Amino acid sequence: MASSDDVTESGVVQVQEDPYRSFIYGEGEKDTVWRTGAPPNYEVVNRLFEEGRTNVWAPGSVEEKVQRLLKTWEMEIVHKVRPQDFKLIDAEAFEHSVNGTPGKRIEEVLLIGSYNQFLQTSLPEELRAYDPSKYTMQEAQTTFLNAFPRGFAVEILEVYSGPPKVAYKFRHFSTFDGPFQGHAPTGELVQLIGISIFTVDETTNKVGKIEFFYDPGELIGDLLKGPLLDGSAEASTTTRSVSGCPVLSKLQI
Repeated sequence: MASSDDVTESGVVQVQEDPYRSFIYGEGEKDTVWRTGAPPNYEVVNRLFEEGRTNVWAPGSVEEKVQRLLKTWEMEIVHKVRPQDFKLIDAEAFEHSVNGTPGKRIEEVLLIGSYNQFLQTSLPEELRAYDPSKYTMQEAQTTFLNAFPRGFAVEILEVYSGPPKVAYKFRHFSTFDGPFQGHAPTGELVQLIGISIFTVDETTNKVGKIEFFYDPGELIGDLLKGPLLDGSAEASTTTRSVSGCPVLSKLQI
């Protein structure tokens, strides 16, 4: 595994740090197995975050702490291969649900990948603008990385309650700079806003149950706005519903 430290010309070892995430570098991660073979580098998406965020939370504030919690949780679920390497996620208590769908255990989410899990839907197959059941983890990851070369930043908008039930409002955002499912990029801002609840063990400070509520159509709809790259007329199937949450489709959040 690549070293997580830099050595200066004077021989002084400088431990790398991410300003918004924990448990990436340092002695505690020396045996961590990373999905790409090395710790993730968030420099590009951190710049996107800093350019596009709507709030700069004071260090030590509740909002800043929850924002770090969310970013660290996303980092672990995407980049760490083995549950035993999780420092924030409680693998035993883990349960992840989206818009009221049945919760998934950690092994299931690691198998299908974070994008496919976040875009779970109860819509019939013929109405799905994006069907997570038809993409492997790697295919889904590649699809969205192509659409968002700068990454998909996330920020906390509001915090409603503290532990053990941490409820908050979040915003994911990026610019649509690459192709998506045959559609040309628009270069426009793409975002989704939702609400989430983390259940935190106050003894271990680890996150077990996670619930997300948002409308995936807010994201997928924007990614289908660009013209088809092959120049053909828009297929009638692109008028399919992209919303996966009947509650949030009526709720302004």
